[in-house]
Amino acid sequence: MSELKVEIENGNNFSIEQLTESTAELNGVSINWDQIEVKPGKFHIIKDKKSYSVEVIGADLTTKTFELKVNNNIYKTKVEDCFDLLLQQLGMDNLFSNVEKELKAPMPGLVLKIEVKVGQTVKEGEALVVLEAMKMENVLKSPADVVIKSIGVTEGNAVEKNELLIEFES
Repeated sequence: MSELKVEIENGNNFSIEQLTESTAELNGVSINWDQIEVKPGKFHIIKDKKSYSVEVIGADLTTKTFELKVNNNIYKTKVEDCFDLLLQQLGMDNLFSNVEKELKAPMPGLVLKIEVKVGQTVKEGEALVVLEAMKMENVLKSPADVVIKSIGVTEGNAVEKNELLIEFES
């Protein structure tokens, strides 16, 4: 039916192929269970005469990471489906991991204010630099969660288009 690779933060990896709603192969071994959804995101599961309470307490569908609470133990997991596995086999699994390494001036202008310092951790969307261009103030924001590695300009500098303003740690 569908194949999944599940990686738990403690280093355990599982290969799961779901056969039906209540049967699967876990690392090649057939397993059966019964489950009911108690409420959205919370399940009661019985497997091998043992009862499990499972709750999804966090989910990031973009990175396919989940935080699960199983009988009061919390597990952070990463799930890869058959498409992720195929992209890995083809060497195409990093196509969308465009990690920004630097911020360049999008236009010529004057650096009015630098909002960050070297070593500072910045969240995506936070202001980095205020650049004046054509008598307008433009706030240049962080493209991702980053740490500032170096700042290549100072307040009052005139900059050209594509000039390096800030470098991020990789």
